[in-house]
Amino acid sequence: MPTLKFAVLPGDYIGPEVMTEALRVLDHVAAREKLTLSYQVADVGGAGIDRHGKALPDSTLALCRESDAILFGSVGGPKWEKLPPKEQPERAALLPLRKAFNLFANIRPGLLYKDLVDASPLKAERIPDGIDIVCIRELTGGIYFGQPKTTTTLDNGEQQAVDTMVYKTSEIERIAEVAAVTARARGRRVCSVDKANVLETSVLWRKTVTAYFAAKHPDLELTHMYVDNAAMQLARNPNQFDVLFTENMFGDILSDEMAVICGSLGMMSSASLGTGLNSFGKPFGLYEPAGGTAPDIAGKGIANPCAQILSGALMLRYSFGLDAVATKIEAAVRKVVTVDGVRTGDIAFGRPTVGTKGMADAIIAAL
Repeated sequence: MPTLKFAVLPGDYIGPEVMTEALRVLDHVAAREKLTLSYQVADVGGAGIDRHGKALPDSTLALCRESDAILFGSVGGPKWEKLPPKEQPERAALLPLRKAFNLFANIRPGLLYKDLVDASPLKAERIPDGIDIVCIRELTGGIYFGQPKTTTTLDNGEQQAVDTMVYKTSEIERIAEVAAVTARARGRRVCSVDKANVLETSVLWRKTVTAYFAAKHPDLELTHMYVDNAAMQLARNPNQFDVLFTENMFGDILSDEMAVICGSLGMMSSASLGTGLNSFGKPFGLYEPAGGTAPDIAGKGIANPCAQILSGALMLRYSFGLDAVATKIEAAVRKVVTVDGVRTGDIAFGRPTVGTKGMADAIIAAL
């Protein structure tokens, strides 16, 4: 088995804390599975600003280019909020990484174990068996990247801002393929979300998706839904979906809604896949927890490391083709939380709690 080479970018506040435990889990699995890991740690986000003067230091980007994947923590926080928006960690680190590696597909599992339904703001009777869906978001097109993007002063003194939503057929087809492949490994149902009753880009989106599935994946069940209805349906009955996919801004909003209804962000992992292949012939990807840096609990050793650990499992699956190994990690996390009842504070509900290291210890024991 070739060496698994990846860059480790822990980020800020709780980022390094949960990353340490994720690496312990990966090292343990590697020893058991006779895998060779090669990873280097580099600064990003606020740590990059403090030590190198920029959120994505040149040395960090160079390390990422030499690697087969990126295991990413979380960036940002109050320490850097007074910087100009373009220099703040979230914008000045993640967006350039997405652009540099053309990370066009964000895959976010929406998984809520049955034993954790109390963590969801939804009534338990709506999700008696928990939640198991996947949201796929197009990540490099749409209104976040479209040009022109300007703020100008009009002749009458008013300010006017313009953002442009742009999509090409090829961009829509490649994210449709990711949705199709994901659905084929699950329940074979795909819901494409758009706003085709208003937006020209959504008209093209729906037309392209319909034609693509008819030609490439006629055996999969494809449905369409307007984004406003999709937002309501996620809150009403999330399990009516299996795989839903959508453009950049809609996906940003819907995936965050999905994270909320699934309870704790400490359990939510994600993968962002690029168009390029790594040395394994697999997609180069960036893998990160869905949550933030949680400055309020940083340094206390109580953050939930499960999202970071599960993101590591996604890295093994997508960028290194080790699906069986990834499944073992995911099964261990599920067993520890549901069968063994080991809980960090965010998912405790009155039960005794363990800290960041204690949760990782339990997962390693389960492995």
